[in-house]
Amino acid sequence: MSENKIELKSVGELLEMKFFIPSYQRGYRWTEQQVKDLLNDIDEFRPRETSCGKETWYCLQPLVVKKMDENDKRLNDEENKTYWYEVIDGQQRLTTIFIIFNVLNKQSLSIKYQTRSNSKKYLMDIAKKTDETNIDFFFMGKAKEVVNNWRGDTSALVNKLENYCKVIWYETDEKDPIKVFTRLNIGQISLTNAELIKALFLNRSNFDLYNSYHLRLRQQEIASEWDSIEYTLQNDEFWLFLHEINYNRPTRIDFIFDLICEQNSLNLSEEIIGTICSADYRTFRYFYEYFKQTNAEIESCWAEVKRYFQIFQEWFNDLELYHYVGYLVENKQSLVDLTNYWRKSKTKAIFINELKNLIKDIIDNCKDLNKQYEISGPSKTQCRPLLLLHNIQTIINQNKDYLEKQEYELPVFYKFPFHLFKKENWDVEHIDSNTENDMSDKKSQNEFLLNIYHSVDSATQMKIADFINDSDANDFAKFKNYSNVTKGALSTQEKNQIWNFTLLDSSTNRSYGNAIFAAKRRIIIGKDRGIILPVPKIKQEKGKSMFVEEKEKKSQSAFIPPCTKNVFLKYYSPVSTNYNYWLKPDAEAYKANILETLTEFGVMDASVNNQIRKQ
Repeated sequence: MSENKIELKSVGELLEMKFFIPSYQRGYRWTEQQVKDLLNDIDEFRPRETSCGKETWYCLQPLVVKKMDENDKRLNDEENKTYWYEVIDGQQRLTTIFIIFNVLNKQSLSIKYQTRSNSKKYLMDIAKKTDETNIDFFFMGKAKEVVNNWRGDTSALVNKLENYCKVIWYETDEKDPIKVFTRLNIGQISLTNAELIKALFLNRSNFDLYNSYHLRLRQQEIASEWDSIEYTLQNDEFWLFLHEINYNRPTRIDFIFDLICEQNSLNLSEEIIGTICSADYRTFRYFYEYFKQTNAEIESCWAEVKRYFQIFQEWFNDLELYHYVGYLVENKQSLVDLTNYWRKSKTKAIFINELKNLIKDIIDNCKDLNKQYEISGPSKTQCRPLLLLHNIQTIINQNKDYLEKQEYELPVFYKFPFHLFKKENWDVEHIDSNTENDMSDKKSQNEFLLNIYHSVDSATQMKIADFINDSDANDFAKFKNYSNVTKGALSTQEKNQIWNFTLLDSSTNRSYGNAIFAAKRRIIIGKDRGIILPVPKIKQEKGKSMFVEEKEKKSQSAFIPPCTKNVFLKYYSPVSTNYNYWLKPDAEAYKANILETLTEFGVMDASVNNQIRKQ
């Protein structure tokens, strides 16, 4: 196993060193803005002394190097071939530091370029002349101009840069540095906090009590366990019940180290914490400071990493923990708080009760099922957490019912797919359209007639077919009576209550617009099945007009939340025979189920409570 050395070096230490820029590196390309940003960041940094007498410092990006062999032929023209370092990553920043020191007439580091030999000579004289004969010189010259035109205190800048700025020195022992360079520059795995921390864990100096054989064995075990954790975290089903969709780091184990740092689980002193500050690579610096301590124990540190991972595994594999934690994360509850609650809870039951209390706080502003909501704006979206919770708790209850019955006992439970849910945008959608559809267009009329076609006698079926051919509006009014919609339609006010809301992905919601209930039902069933269900058309067969089913077309399936699917299947009102409309009995049955499912979270029907008080 290769031994990668990792430490922090001040820029002042770099001034004593010699760096070789190999041919696989591109030329200098830093923009003027990048140079300005570096100067301003260093200038704005204010060193301070902590209570333990240590001073804070500014952390620069990692510098990845490999110590060169004195017999390396690329150094054959140098008098002194000792202690040269091949720069694998960080040469742009290194060159910029060289330019800053040189322009400000200060001692600077040594840099040699394998294929751009004139660059070294130009950099040595950059303060005195400008040369734009090649693209490298052009960008170097622009960087010089930025330093010359910078209006800050140059002496203070040099002092900070030399004494209060440190680079993360990553010295690799890889035989082929080009492989390291390729990995860092094609986006396969960036040098993240986790990659730097991994080097700390595998550093042989942290295994003082191990002989050579056991050292290599333990290093391999930790590396294997590390890869196993990362592999599990790369599974979106596991990852997205704990995180949002926009996490963009190449490695996911970083978040465990971030949690340990955030919660100071390794018990670093307040004085040491004060020297780390908030900046890039803060988490790496936290672990670096831990391993610098004389009493640092790699086994207890690694055990802490695994302990966090095991917590998340336990949550993932438990019916209630998975769903309640996933729900709270979806509603912006931090993992820092959740892991704190877990550690403080003596039993799982206490932790679940704490989760339920947090959930009650989330739905507090939408727990009244009789509340009226505005048609648009933030008001309607207030009930989104309640609708999601209805889906979550429905799944929990169904799984509990299955597990209590021996014949339905399952080795695993059905989970709400947070990984699918988070990949869509979700609307709180009216089940029965808030804007009245008068069905004056042929498409809506056909959709309506299709759903009553099979429930009427053959003579009426013929009249429906004739109507579709002749488009007699008076006849359509007669057919509409078959629905008896006037006996159960929701009023405009009633349409803006919870019993007429459901969760629907934005693309589906936008696709059908102000469609009648029957059309929405057909589209949603089709999306759930991964097909397009066309509206049957009227054709003449054997002298008769009749509905003819067209072939289904395959389509990309979409995740339909279980309670949304239940609504359009009229699952909550199984005796309903009218699939053209969402009627008040359907809405009442739906609301009753929400109330029954979520009562323990404080969800209530205020109208019922008022009636009880009046009695």
